[in-house]
Amino acid sequence: MPYYQKKGCIPSKRHVQFRNKNGDLYHEELISSEGFSSLYSLAYHIYPPTIVKSIGEPIPFKPNITQMHNMQHRSYKGWNINPENDYLKSRKTILFNQDIQISLAAPTESIHNYFFKNAQADEILFIHQGSGKLLTAFGNISFQYGDYLHIPRGIIYQLHFDTSENRLLIIESFSPVEFPKRYMNKFGQLLEHSPFYERDIHGPEELITYDEKGDFLVYIKKQHILYPYIYGNHPFDYVGWDGCFYPYKFSIHDFEPITGRIHQPPPVHQTFEAHNFVVCSFVPRLFDYHPLAIPAPYHHSNIDSDEVLYYVDGDFMSRNNIEKGQITLHPMGIPHGPHPGAIERSIGAKETLELAVMIDTFKPLWLTDYAEQIEVKDYYLSWLH
Repeated sequence: MPYYQKKGCIPSKRHVQFRNKNGDLYHEELISSEGFSSLYSLAYHIYPPTIVKSIGEPIPFKPNITQMHNMQHRSYKGWNINPENDYLKSRKTILFNQDIQISLAAPTESIHNYFFKNAQADEILFIHQGSGKLLTAFGNISFQYGDYLHIPRGIIYQLHFDTSENRLLIIESFSPVEFPKRYMNKFGQLLEHSPFYERDIHGPEELITYDEKGDFLVYIKKQHILYPYIYGNHPFDYVGWDGCFYPYKFSIHDFEPITGRIHQPPPVHQTFEAHNFVVCSFVPRLFDYHPLAIPAPYHHSNIDSDEVLYYVDGDFMSRNNIEKGQITLHPMGIPHGPHPGAIERSIGAKETLELAVMIDTFKPLWLTDYAEQIEVKDYYLSWLH
């Protein structure tokens, strides 16, 4: 879980009067997940967060499913998704199910003329290319290559990019995203043997309060529909907040790999978890040091999970002819393993410099029309060569 943070000005007690220098009350808001029973923060607005001037026509935003029953190993050229100016239009969903939505995006422009709130899902934005700032009412977070940005559901945000060349892997979770419970003690502190530490988790860096009235467009996503809301004041009007519910970043480069004398199974790479899926980080690491070790992963049967690998950088030891941004999908029910030659190639190697994000889902993933457009059609035959 994220640890307690405090930014800006807050009163000494919650749910008590808190006034500005003119004697006007600030407006307290509880922001929480799972009702009142999970993580929450208390925020203090200049204006009530309920001032809506108008609501536009709903815009359908549901992925177009082309196949719900997949029993074939597949691969996709992720960087074949064409760049688009607008951030929301650039988000192309490749795979999804009842628990998760996996998208790619290549926005060329920052969000300036609207704000976005995902009211149905937590978001993990993995920054594959580009840098910039995530702007929220909680404060700003600078990001760069290799950062995971976790934006809990309900948080309004903008993305400001430094350049026009940006590539994102976007994971939407319909349940709260958490750190693996086995990494934490009973008090919620990360344990000594976990592959990252609280120092690696970076919350908002600076709180900037916007005291502005006007017409502010916020696109709110709920049940795969975008609702255009016009608010009467700037959404980032917090004067202060505290709690454990806020956006944060964690860099894949800060993940400390767990290694051993023989090959370690994928759970040692786990970084996040949610209902019915996990996210893992494969990072540069020393190989197994048993004198007869085979560093390449053994063949394994995906009986209960669909395995998605997003290749970020480096030479991935178990795959042939893999490009930056490529995705593989190995569905539950059939085995998969190293490509021909990969096992012998790995023997004697001392380290790997691979960088990848893995997503294991415990319900089958559905394929979309965007997936079909970038598919490597004969990937399932690649074990023949």
